[in-house]
Amino acid sequence: MKKTMSALVLAVPLALTTLTGCGMTDNSAANGSDSSSPTSPGNSSGGVRSAGTSTSRDASDVMEKVSSGIYDLIKVKGKASDNRPGVQQCPGKDRDKYFQIFHPWSFYPASAADLDVAMEHLKEGLPKQGWKIVEYGPDTSANKNVILIADNDEKRAGVHITQMKKRNPPKLSLTVVSGCYQVPDGQEVEHF
Repeated sequence: MKKTMSALVLAVPLALTTLTGCGMTDNSAANGSDSSSPTSPGNSSGGVRSAGTSTSRDASDVMEKVSSGIYDLIKVKGKASDNRPGVQQCPGKDRDKYFQIFHPWSFYPASAADLDVAMEHLKEGLPKQGWKIVEYGPDTSANKNVILIADNDEKRAGVHITQMKKRNPPKLSLTVVSGCYQVPDGQEVEHF
């Protein structure tokens, strides 16, 4: 079970990075195109928008705040898991100088009926907080879990939310992923 869960935790940020590419690219300066356009050959960050310069720890704190803002939009009683953010390599970049933060966590409502309410609050609230919903609807699984994928250009982050009504216990599974950070000169990425 742990091996499967670890693989899932590693796969979701990669999939999220791929799915949220439309708002996360940094190609406007390189080729004069609109910053919200899809990835292009002129994009030097491997298809992921630059998030600036930061240490791993500081960037992790930023992504926890992003997750906290999303949690506040849920507005139903329940409990969130206490997962910490992790560090992953930026696609096609030097792993000692460039990194992304991913923060997987779950929300367990007090009542299964509150899952629909929580998802509706997120669908309505995220755009009011600067998020652009890029996908919403049932996935292809047998359970037809509802997914919501959104990007926030200002926060240089993406979120992938899956409503899992048929799980025991029912939950929302969320993963927040940052853009691609570069560590300050003279430092290396701290992996955790």
